[in-house]
Amino acid sequence: MISLTLKQARKLVIVSQGIHRDGQFGHGRAGLVSAIEQLSYIQIDTISVVERAHHHTCWNRVKGYSPCLLDAAVASRDVFEYWSHAAAYMPMRDYRYSLPKKQAYLEGEQHGYPTDEKQMTLVMERIAGEGALQAKDFDQRRNNSDHAWGGHKPAKIALEQLFMQGELMVSKRRGFQKVFDLTERVLPDNINRLMPSTVEHYDHLILSFLRAHGIGTSAEISYLRKGLKVPINLRCRELVEDQQLIELEVAGKVYFALSSFQSVLDQRCSLSKIKILSPFDNLLIQRQRMRDLFNFDYQIECYVTAKKRKHGYFVLPILRGQEFVGRMDAKIDRKTQLMTVSKLFFETDNYLDLRQDLAQTMQQFLSFNQGRELKIEQVIVNQKAYSASALNLGIG
Repeated sequence: MISLTLKQARKLVIVSQGIHRDGQFGHGRAGLVSAIEQLSYIQIDTISVVERAHHHTCWNRVKGYSPCLLDAAVASRDVFEYWSHAAAYMPMRDYRYSLPKKQAYLEGEQHGYPTDEKQMTLVMERIAGEGALQAKDFDQRRNNSDHAWGGHKPAKIALEQLFMQGELMVSKRRGFQKVFDLTERVLPDNINRLMPSTVEHYDHLILSFLRAHGIGTSAEISYLRKGLKVPINLRCRELVEDQQLIELEVAGKVYFALSSFQSVLDQRCSLSKIKILSPFDNLLIQRQRMRDLFNFDYQIECYVTAKKRKHGYFVLPILRGQEFVGRMDAKIDRKTQLMTVSKLFFETDNYLDLRQDLAQTMQQFLSFNQGRELKIEQVIVNQKAYSASALNLGIG
């Protein structure tokens, strides 16, 4: 078995993620589509204290990115919305691999919404006759049941169920609200619609994960996919026997990787480039993986009560090269265009060496968020608080 150092493993992960150099995927819509195809999905999130996670993740990989590019990719049917381990934008070329989950919802093997066949029929009939519609285009009456979706409009529940079982797709969004249309009117004619076999489905999950992440365990590959860890592990071992995969040992733990992993390791990778990441960035969405490979203990704390937060409401990890060097709790006021960093944490003794590169990246992040002014309220170094001016950061 081949052994990699942690430094080598981190490089393999960072290069596979495509955030090691600007312009890795090109520019414009083509660059964006290339990035999403490499990553296999971009997670959608509703929190907007800074630019939403899906745009933030794209911005870190596509030079000159702006949110209109993602809208354009949806409009051109290069990407589509569905469910990965969470709500996500996915490459349209991978549409057929969404079919097993859709079939599971259609056949009742997976449940997310209380089904109302009459309401679903009415929704389908209206969309078929009137064209794409939003939830607000339907009756405003609320469902007052004790179900988790109690309080939602019956039409909203029907729309979501029809979406999950594949009869509707999201044709676009208006003000972040989904606009639903019949699948046959959204799906391009040239897209493969054949249900993949079980082996094809497993191979897609395995190979797309390893292309995007460099290395992975069967648990990481089957993340939040109930019941797939064991069959994924068995299929990985079959692919090792077929020499499509290889096993690597990193810090005493065994990972799978593509047999071509060395070509990725041979690529140049900056050790100084700084990236401010979204909490939902593909690189760090699996927290245990970050602890194992990067010695970075991260938890998003917006779901934690204020008294129990260690770092802040929506803390953004800061990556320098192949090392996490800090995090910051940031918020943009869109009316005043003021971005406030309530706390900037440094997790390296060489924080003064970061000043120039970090200042440049923070200004770029400010511009991406359409801000004009940056204010840092507090800097934390080794659990001691300072003002930004006291440390002579030259930022904010």
